[in-house]
Parts: sequence; structure tokens; C-alpha cells
Amino acid sequence: MSQEALDLRRSIRIVRRHKLLVGIMVALGLVLGGGYAVLNPPLITSTALVLLPQSAQAQAGAAAAANNNTSDPYTATQEVIAESDPVLSGALPQVRPVMSVNELSGVVEIGTATPYIISVSAKEKTAVDAAATANAVANSYIRFVGSDSSPGGRVLAQLLQPASSAVPGGRLKQFIIDGIYALLGALIGLLIGAVIAVATSRRDRRLRLRDEIANSIGAPVLASFPVGHPSNAGEWTRLLEDYEPGALHALQLRKAIQQLEMAAADGKFDDGNNRWSFTVLSLSSDRGALAIGPQLAIFAASQGIPTALVIGPQQDMAVTAALRTACAAPSTSSKRPENLQVIVLDEDAEVPRDVALTVVVVVVDGRSPQVPATMRTTVTLLGVSAGAATADQLARVAVSAPSDGREIRGILVADPDSNDTTTGRLPQLGRRGQHRLPTRTTGIATEIRR
Repeated sequence: MSQEALDLRRSIRIVRRHKLLVGIMVALGLVLGGGYAVLNPPLITSTALVLLPQSAQAQAGAAAAANNNTSDPYTATQEVIAESDPVLSGALPQVRPVMSVNELSGVVEIGTATPYIISVSAKEKTAVDAAATANAVANSYIRFVGSDSSPGGRVLAQLLQPASSAVPGGRLKQFIIDGIYALLGALIGLLIGAVIAVATSRRDRRLRLRDEIANSIGAPVLASFPVGHPSNAGEWTRLLEDYEPGALHALQLRKAIQQLEMAAADGKFDDGNNRWSFTVLSLSSDRGALAIGPQLAIFAASQGIPTALVIGPQQDMAVTAALRTACAAPSTSSKRPENLQVIVLDEDAEVPRDVALTVVVVVVDGRSPQVPATMRTTVTLLGVSAGAATADQLARVAVSAPSDGREIRGILVADPDSNDTTTGRLPQLGRRGQHRLPTRTTGIATEIRR
């Protein structure tokens, strides 16, 4: 089952089945994506403009550059000066946050707006820091070129427009960016969770779908319904007294009982007194399936059928210890169905003659199944929880049962997968058909009875 090719629909079922894992990964991705956006916000650029004097030298250089379609040498020289180490060093006291000259060189970018205007841009995490850094470098440049020690001669530049810390729609923009990163993280978490779920499912050989369970041993699924999971004698006692299935599951149980009654009419253990019985086999590793037999017996009794629930010898007594204790204790409650008798047997024995239906609960080891010496019944059923057993385990039980004279005629599924749309309906349980004559492809019988 795990090696078959995965189609989209089956992959979706797997993801839905592992919704807890996928949900955790989505939440983790959401938190990590949002946290990354908060801790690493996009850099904000703030720009200061510096006006250069329109000297005769500058005008001549600009005219020559316009005629030759080349860059203005005067403005290009000022750009180089603006990003030189002396200018950057002079700006360090006002730069925010504190950094070295090399770090400042990577933050600041010098450009040309016009032949007489250069721009000083700085990128920082906040608009305030970006504006402070851009203004610090611009002011340092103005001071440097305006000093008598300027290598290119004194230039009387002035700050045309200081960098501003006001960012239009800054908070809204940041909120949108944080949301995008959070959603992106959630999407990545969803993909990772889906991949993990599918990869885990491919290695998991346990059967979950009704069709998979039915096909594993070639027996139909008669009913599937939620079961209780008692862990002690008190909880088993409450189950025997309070169990009441929903309308849908009650309908399934009623149909299953009808089919079992039909099958009992052809059973070789029928005693001819309209009494019928069935054994519910389950695996010791599948503790959830242990409640199938008791719940079916309780439901049959509630439908007016005199029913006996028999807990006989077990291959694994530890699994049924709490159930045996609850059944062995005398009942003083009026909640238990009047038509239900609970019997604990340590060996093969007869049940009271006034019982119409007997439900025998048997637990076997999935690795080495062996049906204990308990009373014979008209029909043997296999009880299994969805996702609790592999095809190999069920096959071992199916092979061992006939060796003891018990052929498994149907399956009862406990706690069916909510995403399972299959039915497990193989040819219906009922009266065995008459002997069919072998035919040719034309449909003409080839056997002649005399």
C-alpha cells in the first residue's frame, strides 16, 4: 500500500489526516516569517541634496559634457570627493547607528541629480537613522570642500534639501511587508508539513481505508463506527451501561446484525433453535478494537435481542484484564440493557438457553495469532481499528483462523478515518449461492447433470 503511486486526491487525504502536524508547521512558519520581517525589516533610503556653485569652470565642463554626450568631469569629481574617506570620517560622529568608515561606505551612495546637484543617499533599517546618516555625510562634504585645505580648491557648496525621516505610509507599508513575510512563512510551513506527512505515510504500512482493509483478507466491511477506549474496569462498566450509537452508526450496526443473522442460517454450528452467534477477533496491539464486540452486543440487546457477551480464554489476558474485571463484577445498575447477559468463561462452556445471540470476544497476537480454546460460533468476524494494523498482520490472522475451523466472514472497523470515502463492500455476506455450472464464453453450460 505504501509503495503505490500517490495521486493528488490521496495526497490531500494524507495531509488532512496529519492536520495536526501540518497545522504546527504552518503556525511555526507564520511565526518565523513574521519574526524575520520584524527583526530584518527592508532598508529605508533617505536622500539629501547638495547644490554646487555654478562657476565658470563648472559651466565650461557642463557644456563640453553636453556636446560630447559624456559625464560632467566637474560633477564627477565632486562625487568622488563626497564618498572619500576624509568626508566619511568627518561624518562618523553624527552617523546613526555607530559604524566604521568601511561600513559607512557600504551604506552611503553618491549620485548626480543635475550637473550642479549631487545626491547623498543612505540606507538604514529606520527612516530616522537613514536621514541622520545622509545629512551627516552631506554636511561633512560641504565642510570639507569649503575648507581651505580642500585638494580641488575651495567650493562653496550648500545643503539644498536635507534628508527627511518622514516616510509616507511607513507604518502601513511595514505592516503589509510583515504580513507578506508571515504568509510566505506559513506557505513554506504548509509545504514542509505536507512533504513530511506524505513521506511518513509512504513508510507507514498500516491500513486506514475500508477498501484497503477489506482487500487485505478478501472479506467485506460490515460496519464501521467509533468505539470507546476504556482503560480500567470502571470505564468498561460505564460503557456497558451508557453506550448509545448515533443514528448513522446505529443504522450500520442494524444492517450488520441482519447480515450476520442471514449468515448464521447457513452456519454449520447452528443448533436449530434459532440461536446464532459470532466471534469478534482483534489484535492485542489494537486495543481500540477490543470495544467492538461489547458495543455490538449492547446494541443488539437494546434492539430487543436476548444477547450474551462472552469474555472467554484469551491469547493475551493482559489486554482483556480490565474488561474481564468489569464483566465479572455483578451489576447493580438499571442502565444496563435488560436483554444483555455478561459472561466470563475460563474454558469452553455453554451459554444460557434463553439467549438468541452470543457475542464472543477473542484477542490474538498479531505476530503469532492463535485462537484460544473458547466456544464455537456460527460466524467469525475480524475487528480492526483504522490505521492500527498492517496487511501482513491481518493476513496472519485470516490464515490462522481457518486452521481452527473459523473462517473470517466479515470485518468491523473501529474509529474509521474521517477522510475515508471507501466502503469496503465486497460481495455481501449471506446465504451461499447454488453451484454454478462452468460455461463457455458464449454462455452455454458445458456440464450436463444426469
